[in-house]
Amino acid sequence: MNEPAPYESRVPSDSMPPGRAALSVTWAALPFLSLGYATPFTFAAAALWRRNVHLLVSSGVYIGVFALMLYLLPGLGGDDASQRTVGLLMFVLAVVGCGHAFVIRRRVFDPHGLSGVDNEAVVERVKRRRLLREKARELAAADPGLAKELRIGRPDLPRQYNDGGLVDVNHAPAKALTLLPGITPELAEKIERVRAETGGFMSAEELSAVAGLPPDLTGDLVDYAVFIR
Repeated sequence: MNEPAPYESRVPSDSMPPGRAALSVTWAALPFLSLGYATPFTFAAAALWRRNVHLLVSSGVYIGVFALMLYLLPGLGGDDASQRTVGLLMFVLAVVGCGHAFVIRRRVFDPHGLSGVDNEAVVERVKRRRLLREKARELAAADPGLAKELRIGRPDLPRQYNDGGLVDVNHAPAKALTLLPGITPELAEKIERVRAETGGFMSAEELSAVAGLPPDLTGDLVDYAVFIR
């Protein structure tokens, strides 16, 4: 079974999905695009959304700078000092505000780093593999010969049938047996040796008892082992 390709971001060094990443970039660019006039509103909106102390303080500072700039604008005229002050305030709102917004945009749009996480898809994949194992195990019980032809439980061999990750304890080599939960190379060699002496096993319980495996492995082996005779 071909697993879906991992998510690849369309924004450099960004793990957020394309839509959210694009929205965050647009938000961060607003101070510069508006020549600073949108800066206090940009940060105020983020502060109201996230209820973050840093954003609240930042929006307060930018509102103060913006208010001072509006206060000085009517008296510009030929006053060079006022013009320089207004230019500096506009620079702070437009350039500094834009840089500040880009630095914190992930904190605003992805505060927990979970935007790129799709746990539901992972759960569905696990459920599907579990169902594939159940179907493969039923087929092996009903028709062992067909199961061998399909190479169910043989990850060491090329095959097309997807068994969801089963391992045939009665036929798979030691290296393949290590794919079973908790089976170390030493335990795999022991299973292979005991299998040769006894002719194989009927169940995970018998395997654990005869091969002397740790009891706590039995539950996991039930889910991933298949015993084709």
